[in-house]
Amino acid sequence: MRALVTGGVGFVGTNLIKRLVSEGHEVVSFDNYSTGFKENEQKGCTYIDIDITESFTNWVEKFDVIFHLAALARIQPSITYPSETINNNFDGTLNVLEYARKNNTPVIYAGSSSKHHGLYGSPYAWSKYGGEELCKLYSEVYGLSTSICRFYNVYGPHQIRTGTYATVIGIFENLYLHNEPLTIVGDGSQRRDFTHIDDIIDGIGKCVDKDYMGEIFELGSGKNYSINEVADMFGCETTYVPERPGEYD
Repeated sequence: MRALVTGGVGFVGTNLIKRLVSEGHEVVSFDNYSTGFKENEQKGCTYIDIDITESFTNWVEKFDVIFHLAALARIQPSITYPSETINNNFDGTLNVLEYARKNNTPVIYAGSSSKHHGLYGSPYAWSKYGGEELCKLYSEVYGLSTSICRFYNVYGPHQIRTGTYATVIGIFENLYLHNEPLTIVGDGSQRRDFTHIDDIIDGIGKCVDKDYMGEIFELGSGKNYSINEVADMFGCETTYVPERPGEYD
């Protein structure tokens, strides 16, 4: 199988590429390295520095499947940078689907569980759901095979630990490694369904070679924990800071 992974030097993309390469597949990564890291590059994969918001619909190479993971993730940054988020997540997905339509290439799309907390709570939630709607549109109108895999608070190897796009477990891990108190936003009662990256990759893999037409798959564990409970698992001191705009309960 010849696979294209958009966002290939990001957290999920890196773990997916490791799995695909280990299984003997030919893999190409598209990434602009804006939030991913060059040190995430894996031997056996071809990496191309490209921005999916700049149309690549005339790209000459063909693929058997596209794993579309590229996105500006996280809620809080999207509130500060709505235009960049919508351009990357919605318009970028449109470009991917246009390329896929012209080449009849199945697309497996990384959706987001943020949809369940309200589409208008953040530009991120709206843009990711907008990508889902584009997938369904292209399946309905053009017969393009698309699968939508919604992720739930993914954690594991290669997760981002610092900066704007770090997630809570990555942030906690970084503070733990530096012997610093864990910073909890709000009162810590917010509950989340956390999913290990290996389970996400397993779920994505099950969509390969299936003729899905905009089907949605919720890749979560079905069990949730409060932020306080997660912090307790680290066994560290904690400190609390005020709630942020867009924070879910």
